[in-house]
Amino acid sequence: MIMKKKDSFFVPLIISLSIIVPIAVACLMLFPDFFYINHDSVYLRSLPFFHAVLNGSAAILIFTGYVLIKNKQTKAHKISMLSAFMLSSIFLVSYVVSKISNDPVIFGDVNGDGILSETERLKVGFLRYIYYFILISHIIFSTVILPLALFSIYRGLTGEFIKHKKIVRWTFPIWMYVTVTGVLVYIFMASYY
Repeated sequence: MIMKKKDSFFVPLIISLSIIVPIAVACLMLFPDFFYINHDSVYLRSLPFFHAVLNGSAAILIFTGYVLIKNKQTKAHKISMLSAFMLSSIFLVSYVVSKISNDPVIFGDVNGDGILSETERLKVGFLRYIYYFILISHIIFSTVILPLALFSIYRGLTGEFIKHKKIVRWTFPIWMYVTVTGVLVYIFMASYY
């Protein structure tokens, strides 16, 4: 089913969400103490694993959607891509809950005290640079993927397939990168949770 085109509503909405969501997440990262909520009665330390599962599942769905559209299976492609977007949206909400509910975890901090000793720095060594490259690029591309994914979905649902294809050339590789590096960030950090 093709949506009726309503650019005057959806384009400003997509642009607004694309600005508000990254600012909100940045505030959570820059001012964690201000937003911190103590949830001692609920165990939320397993959320990073849940996030990795969501990202990994979204990556599989995105790749599946790519294969499906190459084989002209448009209905299955649509289901796969909307499912991937749904999982990514659940990830975003869960990530926000995790950030406001858990103390920050630092790569290489085996003691969990937030301070890296010289020994801890030496143990993580070169891996630290790889981790931060992956993390920083993941964060940068995750801010870019939101408007790309929203516009891709919108153009696909409105039947504007030429515009959809132009946007998806960028959306597909960036979204794949973000979901795969989301899993890699978890793998690097798993021993510190």
